[in-house]
Amino acid sequence: MQTWNAASLPVDDNVNPYVFCVALSGEWFMSKGAMLAYYGDVRFEAVTAYSAVQAWVAARFSSPVYVQDWVVAAGHGKVLLGDRGFDLNAYDLDEGNLTIKANNLLAFDRRLELKQSIVPGFVTLLGTGKFIASSNGPVIFVEPPFRADPDALLGWADCPSPSVHHDTEWMASSMAGMVQGMLGRVSGEERQYDFTGQGTILLQSSEIAREDPAVLRLIESQTQLLTNSQAGSLGQRLMARAQQQP
Repeated sequence: MQTWNAASLPVDDNVNPYVFCVALSGEWFMSKGAMLAYYGDVRFEAVTAYSAVQAWVAARFSSPVYVQDWVVAAGHGKVLLGDRGFDLNAYDLDEGNLTIKANNLLAFDRRLELKQSIVPGFVTLLGTGKFIASSNGPVIFVEPPFRADPDALLGWADCPSPSVHHDTEWMASSMAGMVQGMLGRVSGEERQYDFTGQGTILLQSSEIAREDPAVLRLIESQTQLLTNSQAGSLGQRLMARAQQQP
């Protein structure tokens, strides 16, 4: 059994498939809960608080839905990151753009800019820099045209945002059947993300996903657009769906 210390831990590399060591010298954005341990003089402050003293933070982190889920790690040392025992990998962007499932993005350096994707549950990284992401199993890279299960989809790089594809049998069902489908009476395979054009799609090796609390916040913010009658109708549908759960 190998024992690590501050000197022997790797520099910006994996300790094992499930733990990554960031050699911190300055600032990194890190997801709350990702830090396992650290050596050195390191401070962790909420992005909202840190932006009050460092104006560049607000310019680099442009996602109000996810801002409360992130901190700025500042100082010098080595920070160990992990995520549910998932595989961890580092990736480098070179004047690129990558959209990734928000729950699987653990950290990125201050050179990159984060924006909120128009696809719920995803964020987009822009620029040149390094980021750390987790996946349930090894990552698979594929090229479009391609259709992916939403739970297996990890992200996409340098290609247009996907459209949502529903299979023919589901679309041909009655209106009542479609409503039932939206309420959860589905197989789980009738909806896919459809990619076209050029670029790279990242898939994880399983469909196991973690609940994303920010999606609920996003949907709640959109309900302000509903009339009272529409809100009541939506509430009834959600109650019916909740009652179907085992």
